[in-house]
Amino acid sequence: MWGGAECTINRVGDRFSDQISLSGHDARAGDLVRFAGLGLSALRYPLLWESFAQAKDPETLWAWHDKRLAALRAAGVRPILGLIHHGSGPNGTDLLAPGFAAGLAAHAKAAVERYPWVDDWTPVNEPLTTARFAALYGHWYPHARDERAFWLALLNQAEAVRLAMAAVRSINPAARLIQTEDIGRTDATAERQDQADFDNLRRWASWDLLTGRLDARHAFAQRLAGMGFAERLASFVDDPCPPDVLGINHYLTSDRFLDHRIDRYPPEAHGDCSYGPLADTETVRALGAAPGLEGALRDTWERYALPMAITEVHNGCTREEQMRWLGEAWTIATALRGEGQAIEAVTAWSLLGAHDWDSLLIGGAGHYESGVFDIRGPAPRETALATMIRTLAAGGVPDHPVLDRAGWWHGHARLAPASARGGCPSKARDRPLLIVGATGTLGQAFAGACRLRGINHVVTARADIDLTDPRSMARTLDIHKPWAVINCAGWVRVDDAERHADACLAVNFSASVALARACADRGIHYTCFSSDLVFDGTAGRAYVESDPTAPLGIYGVSKACADRALAKAGGRALVVRTAAFFSPFDAQNFAVHLAVALREGRPFAAASDCIVSPTYVPDLVRATLDLVIDDERGLWHLVSDGAASWSDFAFDIAAALDLPRAGIDPRPADLMGWAARRPRYVPLTSERGLIMPSLTSAIARFAHEIGAAAASDESRDREPVLEGAC
Repeated sequence: MWGGAECTINRVGDRFSDQISLSGHDARAGDLVRFAGLGLSALRYPLLWESFAQAKDPETLWAWHDKRLAALRAAGVRPILGLIHHGSGPNGTDLLAPGFAAGLAAHAKAAVERYPWVDDWTPVNEPLTTARFAALYGHWYPHARDERAFWLALLNQAEAVRLAMAAVRSINPAARLIQTEDIGRTDATAERQDQADFDNLRRWASWDLLTGRLDARHAFAQRLAGMGFAERLASFVDDPCPPDVLGINHYLTSDRFLDHRIDRYPPEAHGDCSYGPLADTETVRALGAAPGLEGALRDTWERYALPMAITEVHNGCTREEQMRWLGEAWTIATALRGEGQAIEAVTAWSLLGAHDWDSLLIGGAGHYESGVFDIRGPAPRETALATMIRTLAAGGVPDHPVLDRAGWWHGHARLAPASARGGCPSKARDRPLLIVGATGTLGQAFAGACRLRGINHVVTARADIDLTDPRSMARTLDIHKPWAVINCAGWVRVDDAERHADACLAVNFSASVALARACADRGIHYTCFSSDLVFDGTAGRAYVESDPTAPLGIYGVSKACADRALAKAGGRALVVRTAAFFSPFDAQNFAVHLAVALREGRPFAAASDCIVSPTYVPDLVRATLDLVIDDERGLWHLVSDGAASWSDFAFDIAAALDLPRAGIDPRPADLMGWAARRPRYVPLTSERGLIMPSLTSAIARFAHEIGAAAASDESRDREPVLEGAC
């Protein structure tokens, strides 16, 4: 098992983006202890040219790397040094510049003189992919958009690899070249098969160059000679630099499908080629099957018969899909190695997650996807992937229940993730997650999310489990044998609780604690939900998990009592404190009531002096399920990142839906007619990690879903979607 932290330094216009800096790794020496603790045998590690060339004090930066590489060496983790990663070099050069290769070689020389003991090197990561994005599509610097620029960028990077390895081997003759590339396959309709054939040959171009295969007999030879590159091609034939290990970076989006029927696809998939207009989409989405990682490995072995490694395994998706993708990569590699293919390793990539890859590093909007560790807290937090990696590295078989089902790319969600029904194909075992509370907003939302995420689940209603009867709880747990329980049941009528205190306490406090204890007795993970109403609102700032509670009403008391009892009870209990739900998939919430009232021309009253953290239910459900899978415990605040008064929230919703704001009636809480006192200032934040998207983002997505539902008149039949690219 190898590992790697996403480490791209790339340039868009005049803006450099540094993933190591964005992840905070440059300020955390302790990360290397975390990485070594996974049982990794090697780590892809950046020693990037741009960092040193543009550093105010390069010697300080070298000293920083001295300590970290020494730490890896002491831990028995072999470094694989990368010198440029999707970059175009520092200021003063770029992929098309004549001095690019020599500049990188000079950096390689300095690096090997400093670290002559390092045996494994990747001078340039994914040269063909980088050439496409920077010189053919114009996404990255130098933003060229023509085929000759693409080939020039590729040749310059290949030359940089050759010169860099020559510099390294002048000091360490045993040094190995581990050359990475994304060599996804392209399929197409018959009308665009010529373009697919071209793409399928081009995908090998970087390795063909380095191995000396791009000679006069190669299908591209005449094409490149016509661009003036014949002499440069000949130099690689005469003096090749074959990789010692071919590194396959393969993603679920790597295999592409080209379709001439562009009307079947959204505008963002539309493109053009010399054969006419086309739509470019993921093969697995279009056809329901793809050559995939196994196909990439088989094709590579057949073409080169050189040692291979899977050098990036990462899935920017929900936790269980990340785990399924890693497990599948390991299974495929193990099987092909058993057939005689020389596969050296599987690499868990994005150990610290990744920033802005949802926009190919162009947008810079701050989107973060977690990896083996989640960095959105005081220190990197292990996710369930960490335990899985340790198990694989030690030769074991991971046994998390979410692995009982295959990933979405094998199941119902691969073609239409937002509307599919059913579930992913099951393996022999299929242990359920138990959701208590079938009729409420949360229960329905969790059930819908589990269906879409391929998580086997059972939903219970009052007729199935009596939360006032411990025997009924025990019987339900023993029948279903769940690996986790999410308790979505509870008393939710805040004002009625003032008149029915005993009933509210019985459900929210006594029943929740009893169910938690029954789960603890059986080693079952337990999750329940608390509220911002456990606070009195006098702190004058957002509340965190460690703040003492001081509820103003019976509902808040019931939740605060449960929070305290569960904190003392032990077991694997997770308490999610949240607030002010809104969702397009449930008619009984503030935002939907507002939208209906404004559309019908009715006035809508909203408190102007109560500040809360409105929480988007699809985001809450996604984050909670990830934490449950990670086996997180204790108290955690989960709300949409932001705060607003109820009236300001109403104005924001109206603006997003383009509804008239005149009908909104801001008024003090004292005039709202509430029986229970409400705290005036109770926004929530977290000292454990801000893992929810922003309130602004949530409102925009709510408006989009409401608009789509209104257009199709299907709002009452829809389920929560998996938001974010999988």
